[in-house]
Amino acid sequence: MPVTYELLWQASPPAWRQSAAAWRELAASGARRALELASGAVALAAAWSGAGADAAVSRLRRLRDELEAGRLAQLETAGILVEYAAAIETAKARLAAAVRAAETAGLAVDRSGLVVAAGPVPGSLAVGAASPDGMATPTGLPDSARAVAGEIEAALAAARVADTEAATRLGELSRAADSGWESTPPGYRPGPAATPAANRAWWDSLTPAQRRWLLRHEPTLTGGLDGLPVAARDLANRVLLDLALEAARLGLPVDGFRSGGPSTGVSLSSADLRGGLPAGSAYARDPALIASLERLADQVSPGTEPPRYLVRFDPSRDGRAVVAVGDPDRSEAVVTCVPGMTSDLASFGGELDRAARVAEHATELDPARRTAAVLWLDYDAPDFVVEAASEQQARDAAPALHRFQEGLRAGHEGEPARQTVLGHSYGSLVAGVTARDHGLDADGLVLLASPGAGVSHAADLGLPEVWAGTSITDPIQRVPVSPISALTDAVVASGVPGLGPALAFGQPEDGLWLGRNPADPDFGARVFATEADAGHLGYWDRGGTALDTLSRITLGLGPS
Repeated sequence: MPVTYELLWQASPPAWRQSAAAWRELAASGARRALELASGAVALAAAWSGAGADAAVSRLRRLRDELEAGRLAQLETAGILVEYAAAIETAKARLAAAVRAAETAGLAVDRSGLVVAAGPVPGSLAVGAASPDGMATPTGLPDSARAVAGEIEAALAAARVADTEAATRLGELSRAADSGWESTPPGYRPGPAATPAANRAWWDSLTPAQRRWLLRHEPTLTGGLDGLPVAARDLANRVLLDLALEAARLGLPVDGFRSGGPSTGVSLSSADLRGGLPAGSAYARDPALIASLERLADQVSPGTEPPRYLVRFDPSRDGRAVVAVGDPDRSEAVVTCVPGMTSDLASFGGELDRAARVAEHATELDPARRTAAVLWLDYDAPDFVVEAASEQQARDAAPALHRFQEGLRAGHEGEPARQTVLGHSYGSLVAGVTARDHGLDADGLVLLASPGAGVSHAADLGLPEVWAGTSITDPIQRVPVSPISALTDAVVASGVPGLGPALAFGQPEDGLWLGRNPADPDFGARVFATEADAGHLGYWDRGGTALDTLSRITLGLGPS
């Protein structure tokens, strides 16, 4: 059935999301049954021996394997439906904006999607109109009518593309139910030196069944390859998160369940972990680790709206994760948020909420444009001030951020997205050092509450746009001063009777420990206003000037 004006206007994205939720519940039910089968196989093998026992255990394990393969296919189905709902929602927003533009211009849109002169035109309808497919702009109307007609056609075209893609992918899954969910891929795997573009080319060379095999059997590889589709990496990393959480509950090491680690080529389940425990063994459980993993699982719950994608996962040490709010591969604007000092899995939820607010407000500003926000915590953030006074951890993080941004570009579908990197506090130094030493695939860089970006001038970053903002009440621009600035302040404070301390310490420093203050006009960035009372974390307050500016920069609009 063709996508018509009528169908698009009446389409209900929430209904598709409800269908996706039903598929996710089916997948969860399958996972529970697979665990029961696997646990039963372990118990059976312990209590029964011989050829019959071997056959029974083998059969149970095959059934478990089929259920687990089907679970990934069911989650893939849910993902397709969620992506389709988002695309249709954006197309509907664009259609509604076109109809509003017609009304503003004194025009109307009739039942066929035709732009007509306002007034008692036979067959004309109100905003909720429906029409058959096809439309044309009548002669004798102003250029504004042609512009509105073009927007309506663009909305319909976007909906048709989404409809065709979803139908194609769902059709493949339907056929795979008969032919088999998975098939073993060729032996080649991309190495650490492979570029994100090469990773994507390798992935595109595989069949859907081969990709499913890799996601289930080699999640440590596929979950960590920059350039692969975000939706695919999300599936692999959810497998790893499930395994890490079960291992932590059993008191087993979790370091091996990280994306980007060595590929074992072995598919595990929770029951496999349990079955590997010697009888009567006692293991030390880490309640803090378990709690942080459970929080992460809640934060990326499949039912969250907009959908969240677990793009990278590493439970070792303080923990690392990369989570996208919205699908970066299908968005027209993507902002990568790099958090600062003390960031880890324990504090991940607050950082993710702040990143999500940028995308949320960007969608409010332009509902017809899909925006995604990524919280990038794939580095060892400083835990102490003495660590934050050094570039070392920023230099260590820079290669990964460089590759990640290139991977966003390589994995994107359709026209290139506007990519923005937003570094907060020490995260701004990570972004600056990345741009300085490796290059940063971004159209804009925001240095927010920055202690310095590792350069003395914005031009040294080599980016089209560099923005900076720091609240007057943020201690970041007074505490981490460079030795020269500290010496100058001391001289002024002691040398000017009465007013010395106020002159020395009453204004933001232009020379910070990690470079010139990006919010200083001489740095050369585009400085934007923030709330005077923002402190160090108030930049994301809803309704605030700073949040509005961050979202507008993400869209490429700049401050209002």
